[in-house]
Amino acid sequence: MELSNIKRVYLVGIGGIGMSGLARYFHHLGCVVCGYDKTSTDLTGDLQKEGIPVIFDDNAGWIPSAFHTPDESTLIIFTPAIPKDSVILNFFKDSGFELFKRSQVLGIISRGKFTVGVAGTHGKTTTSTMIAHILKDSGKDCSAFLGGISTNYHTNVLYGKNNIVVVEADEYDRSFLTLHPDIAIITSMDADHLDIYGDKDHLADSFRLFASQIKPGGQLIHKTGLPLEGGLTYAAEMEADAQASNIRIENGDFYFDFTNGIVTIPGIKLGIPGTHNVENAVAAIESALMLDVSPDAIKSALGSFAGVKRRFEYIVKNNHHIYIDDYAHHPEELKACIRSVKRLYPGKKLTAIFQPHLYTRTRDFADGFAEALDLVDELLILDIYPARELPIEGVNADMILGRMKLQNKRKCGKQEAVEIVKNEKPGLLLTVGAGDIDQLVQPLKHALQDV
Repeated sequence: MELSNIKRVYLVGIGGIGMSGLARYFHHLGCVVCGYDKTSTDLTGDLQKEGIPVIFDDNAGWIPSAFHTPDESTLIIFTPAIPKDSVILNFFKDSGFELFKRSQVLGIISRGKFTVGVAGTHGKTTTSTMIAHILKDSGKDCSAFLGGISTNYHTNVLYGKNNIVVVEADEYDRSFLTLHPDIAIITSMDADHLDIYGDKDHLADSFRLFASQIKPGGQLIHKTGLPLEGGLTYAAEMEADAQASNIRIENGDFYFDFTNGIVTIPGIKLGIPGTHNVENAVAAIESALMLDVSPDAIKSALGSFAGVKRRFEYIVKNNHHIYIDDYAHHPEELKACIRSVKRLYPGKKLTAIFQPHLYTRTRDFADGFAEALDLVDELLILDIYPARELPIEGVNADMILGRMKLQNKRKCGKQEAVEIVKNEKPGLLLTVGAGDIDQLVQPLKHALQDV
């Protein structure tokens, strides 16, 4: 496939965070872009406002006639999350189109560019967005394909005038193996996606394969302690090639000092909270230094970094209530998020609302979820969000509740959770999960503010 030939693009599953980024990219290039998704969301609404038509009926009759005949100027992209029996997906297959996965298209776009690929079972979205912001804010510039909506830029795709592209490298479905980065960052390799990989060892093999695909002369940057050979290590409050030390909170903001043995940057103010985000910042700083961004420009950019939607995002912050929303959906992410909240607000009672994501993940990590959620003071747990999966007998939210030591816990529906918050008005509230729990954010905000 030659990108220069593409005039029309149809995306099956256009509403996903990665797919919508590609839709915006090709629309920006002047292509005719449209697509299908099963549900309407704020993101699909934004695409429609930007002039990208989206349908929500899995009916081939709605596909424009320009997309009925295969040719080299028409590109069909699909996400692996689309069911194999999708009518629209099978229309394109039966019509003789060559279908491309989102990851394959990203691989083609980044081919021939200086690519910074950020991988990891968690931390990759914030780290890649941080790197992109440093490059933009410093004037170095870049294009970027991000796995979340940047709060600074209100989008998940950035367009640059140079040859540098920052790509979030997703391990799901081994997607990141289409990339051949110049700088590869690996933030974490915790067991996840075991429905794809089977076990942690196969997941680790996939990350090692990703690291082996770095272009000749390229660099690997990875968190210290990961089972990887070679490369530069980074950490917060631990020995590593690049590290953060003297981490402190001043007036609700995180500050730290950076050193890699050659460059030292003291007193960096980080625009977003969390010790785990200090760690992400160390990786971002190291990659920016490799791209010849000055220490002063890096320090300034990190101070103005506003984060990513649904990554430790403040929804309400006043003298009466603090409400934070986060995408955490893996036990290690939950622990990092909850510990950061408690470090920021010691002594405050923490109420969390958690929506488990996927039956397989709940089954595989029930003990880990219980351990992480035992760190809160009060828990409301919702039913499992199934995403692409069918139910598994005996797997439900009660699996987690039954393993927890915490007494103050209960299972409830979404509307019930809003009513509880409305009645009890918790002073410190956290919503966590990767499903559709984000639909509760505005109702919960109103529930807290409704005096």
